[in-house]
Amino acid sequence: MENISLDAGDIRIMKVLQQEADISIAEIAKRAGMSQTPCWRRVKRLKAAGVISRVVALIDREAVGLGFVAYASVKLALPSLANMTEFDRLVKSWPEVVICERVTGAIDYLLKVVAEDISAYDDFLRFKLLDNSLVADVQSRIVVATVKDSNALPLFE
Repeated sequence: MENISLDAGDIRIMKVLQQEADISIAEIAKRAGMSQTPCWRRVKRLKAAGVISRVVALIDREAVGLGFVAYASVKLALPSLANMTEFDRLVKSWPEVVICERVTGAIDYLLKVVAEDISAYDDFLRFKLLDNSLVADVQSRIVVATVKDSNALPLFE
């Protein structure tokens, strides 16, 4: 990603796109307070620079039967470069893991896992995470209620 300077107009465009990315350039321009052609140029520039990395559809997980969420704190048996690289590769192949963060402190990874129910999570835990010799320990935190769920970054003009 190239380093580009962002102004208030760019920020307004990104705020609009974070809320609703499938609207027309005309509507983006209207909401961002500018005309269509400069808006289109800015969006194109932001995409080319990698500031807008992708445009995706957000699926309601409960609507598709994925009503269970847990956070798994993972401690590797030996957090070496080779083991972290291998664990990174494995996690990328597990569709249940929607977020994987390598963290500092007493654990090595924090995973956000979605599943149909607790039984499906137990299967993931037993047959993927704990069945792996790289993993020394897993502590699970089961989500009982989601208070806020947003992909929007806190952009300020």
